[in-house]
Amino acid sequence: MNNSEQTKPEAEGQERHIQENTNFARIEPYTHPAGGWGALLSVARNLKRQEVFAKGSITLMNINQPTGFDCPGCAWPEKKNAHAFNFCENGAKAVAFEATSKRVTPEFFAHHTVSWLAEQNDFYLEDLGRLTDPMRYDAATDKYVPISWDDAFKLIAQHLQALDNPDQAAFYTSGRASNEAAFLYQLFVRSYGTNNFPDCSNMCHETTSVGLLDSIGLGKGTVTLEDFDEADAVFSFGHNPGTNHPRMLGTLREVSRRGGNIIAINPIKERGLERFQDPQAPIEMMTNGSTPISRFYFQPKIGGDYALLLGMMKHLHEWDKQAIQAGKKSVFDRQYIAENTVGFEEMLQEVDRTEWIDIYKYSGLSPEHLESIAKMYMDAERSIFCWGMGITQHRHGTANVHMLANLMLAKGQIGRPGAGLCPVRGHSNVQGDRTMGINEIPSKKMLDDIDRVFGIKSPRKHGFGVVDTIKAMYEGDVKVFIGLGGNFAVATPDTPYTQEALKRCSLVVNVATKLNRSHLICGKDALVLPCLGRTEVDKQLKGNQAISVEDSMSNVHLSAGRNEPASPNLLSEPDIVARMAEATLTDSKIKWRWYIEDYDRIRDSIEDVFEEFKDFNGRAYQPGGFHLIHPANVKVWNTPVGKAQFLITPLAEVYKDQENQFAAQYTDSKVYTLMTTRSHDQYNTTLYGLDDRYRGVFGQRRVLFMNQQDIDEAGFVDNQWVDIESVFSDGVKRVVKSFRIVPYNIPRGSLAAYYPETNPLVALSSHDKYAKIPASKSVPVILHPGDAPEHFNLFTEVDPEDADKKVGI
Repeated sequence: MNNSEQTKPEAEGQERHIQENTNFARIEPYTHPAGGWGALLSVARNLKRQEVFAKGSITLMNINQPTGFDCPGCAWPEKKNAHAFNFCENGAKAVAFEATSKRVTPEFFAHHTVSWLAEQNDFYLEDLGRLTDPMRYDAATDKYVPISWDDAFKLIAQHLQALDNPDQAAFYTSGRASNEAAFLYQLFVRSYGTNNFPDCSNMCHETTSVGLLDSIGLGKGTVTLEDFDEADAVFSFGHNPGTNHPRMLGTLREVSRRGGNIIAINPIKERGLERFQDPQAPIEMMTNGSTPISRFYFQPKIGGDYALLLGMMKHLHEWDKQAIQAGKKSVFDRQYIAENTVGFEEMLQEVDRTEWIDIYKYSGLSPEHLESIAKMYMDAERSIFCWGMGITQHRHGTANVHMLANLMLAKGQIGRPGAGLCPVRGHSNVQGDRTMGINEIPSKKMLDDIDRVFGIKSPRKHGFGVVDTIKAMYEGDVKVFIGLGGNFAVATPDTPYTQEALKRCSLVVNVATKLNRSHLICGKDALVLPCLGRTEVDKQLKGNQAISVEDSMSNVHLSAGRNEPASPNLLSEPDIVARMAEATLTDSKIKWRWYIEDYDRIRDSIEDVFEEFKDFNGRAYQPGGFHLIHPANVKVWNTPVGKAQFLITPLAEVYKDQENQFAAQYTDSKVYTLMTTRSHDQYNTTLYGLDDRYRGVFGQRRVLFMNQQDIDEAGFVDNQWVDIESVFSDGVKRVVKSFRIVPYNIPRGSLAAYYPETNPLVALSSHDKYAKIPASKSVPVILHPGDAPEHFNLFTEVDPEDADKKVGI
């Protein structure tokens, strides 16, 4: 390897720890479309890297198939007639890393201290392979040591039973948990006596759930995949499908090819929203062609979406007044509004009070561009609004969602074929977990129905979400943390504070398939419990079992793995939950282990609790499963007033909150707005590599995307190293060091960098005031000249056949 110096690892193992200089990292513009040959080559490389080329290829044939397993990646739905190759590049990476031949055994832990592992990067941890045995942290040796399953459950029970009250425990859930695991989990926790359910939704789409519940009565999207076949226009707000949910590109490609308008509204140019080469389109592949995705691309400044949406409504309102004066048809669907909504005129009054000069100022768009967006929406008979974290992860995220719903309601687009609201969820069952009752603020009806079916008394006191759990752990009010999947210590904001909070717990438990950083942030006691993955056979007393999931569009279907388990000592997530419950709740009348013998029994109980799951097993076993009808689509509005609600927040209240005012008064340095984002070799906090191919970043992650004019004005130069400091009114100094400036097509005053590296900059107190989602997409920061890192860590040899893709960090 050129320009490298290899050193021995702390102990023998499968890794290599290589000290490397910056020559291995490079910035190189990527000129190809999303998908295509680049995606196929990436899939092959990852299968090879995980040493499962043949096995992995066969496994991919079963992904997202009617009798196969659901992708462990994103929640984008499948078409009813699934293609034989129904996966994307990043889904294939997830499968390759789960089906890997690599193993993390008790022998591995015997040779490595937790302190040493904590010094390694997240990619190294992910690349180690599958966990094989339950492990307990031994503080005396600073190592994980084996523990039997029975002893692990006894230890959990002892800690939970020793608490002064159940609210001193918190139970986290990852969106990859199945419906069956989530249902048993919430039943266990409520039987135990708390609603402390911090969930990954608290960090991504909680503002969607809260905002849509306010507006239309249920916190889910209203569209199906078939609606895209009829839509005249698809508006894409604040998300990057090419990286985060690539199968969506196939849907958008079909819209584009039949002449539908796709309007991208996103601060930075994303390749997946520009051009796509479909690997399943032979002509495109053979001719190296591609399909344009967005016909129109607008770049508001970070956080400018609310002003943009309000500006769209103001244009519609003004055009409506002109139409009425001219004796023409109203721009708005007046009959729909009268029959189904409240608050329309009050909303328009606030729109009237808002000045155009402020709308342009805060949106960052020109009058011509904003008018163009509004006109395209006015002219489209059937529109779909899609959105992701760029809408939700702000202190005004709920207000953003209210405005999206307002625009849809104003034109009667909810409940109309080819139109509606489409929040694009992350993990493949994050929506299903919420449906199953993973909610710190549960409805009275759901609790009543649980109590009726199981004869328990569920707690009515609201529990802790993520932000409140972190604070409670830090202050000693939560002493036990149990994580059903996920990477809590890294996915959360204010990283040093959060990790210190976890260390103060008496017990930290993580259920997982792979080693991650959260397992290295130990409380006084800690357990890592390995579970089956989606790709693996789950064999119980009554035979092989299937779990169920709910996708982003409320379709529920079964998932059954085909691979042999990575270790004979793995348990399924439902089994782990049931055994925790049985060990802890010694007087419970619920037959926890009986459920695990046959998961149909769990689904029967789900049906008993939730009306919409009538004949759950009968419908789930049908090819493709079944669809949960959104009440709003049949004009049923489950809001307090029984109708959809127009809700609006004054522009000044949104953009002049405490933190914005504090940042505006900061005079020592120019304050920018930073958004955290994923790289292309990343899914949430999981790193599958160190490249961000579509953005032209290779072999590195500590980069800062910045407008060239801002670089020049600040006196910086391309590739200069800087330190990033966030600016919040709490006075806490938060700094991340050694980020390389990369000129990029991003609005002036806006910056972007990868998480979790920049999560330490996000103050725990900076969140949406209703949903408490951390405002990771609007972080006020200043920049200081910095130094290059002392070294770049490499943990794998570079393939000689792939010498141009050297991997560094």
